[in-house]
Amino acid sequence: MQHVTVPQDRIGVLIGEGGETMREIESKAEVRLDIDSETGSVAIDDTGDPVTALSAPDIVKAIGRGFTPEAALTLLDDDLRMFELIDLTDHTRNDNDLQRQKGRVIGENGRTRELMEELSGADVVIYGSTVGVFGQPEEVDTARRAVGMLLDGAPHGAVYSFLERRHNELTNNVEFGPTGWADHLWWISRFILSIHGCFSLVGLPWRGRSDDRLWGHCARQVERV
Repeated sequence: MQHVTVPQDRIGVLIGEGGETMREIESKAEVRLDIDSETGSVAIDDTGDPVTALSAPDIVKAIGRGFTPEAALTLLDDDLRMFELIDLTDHTRNDNDLQRQKGRVIGENGRTRELMEELSGADVVIYGSTVGVFGQPEEVDTARRAVGMLLDGAPHGAVYSFLERRHNELTNNVEFGPTGWADHLWWISRFILSIHGCFSLVGLPWRGRSDDRLWGHCARQVERV
């Protein structure tokens, strides 16, 4: 059994109208929730697949830290989707500093948070003294690093440049896990070998050629890789 504490003003959201949200979490995550409305303590006990139940504490935490139940339940849709909570009190000296740092992360009219979501691909919610992040591992990492830069005092322009650079990297279909890099290098090697083999078949060196027809023929060969 695990325990999570939820802020008082989020208990109603966790329970839902007539207990609907609580029952949905229990059904989909295969757990039983025992919610103490007075203290905000939530006891979580698995009732089915223990692997599925592993997501339940993060689902409850996410709802408690400002995410909608619908967003929190997406943790069950993808094994790689993850939730991370950044506690701003770990990076601030007092309440005034906390409010200042929150303002930097939120930005004017919420623009910094919006750009962080747009360019990282992650869902970002600032609630109380925390920043919650939902997404794929590389998306969460990008948002976390952007928040860290802001908390360290980096100019907003530098953070936006970092986010744009990461956005370009993430949208170029390059996977960042070990398997992703291995697959990427495998396809590059196949491409090079195909080009080399194409020129070798016609008895010509594969470097320094500018014959458009020959390149076209080789390109068609590569399409078969």
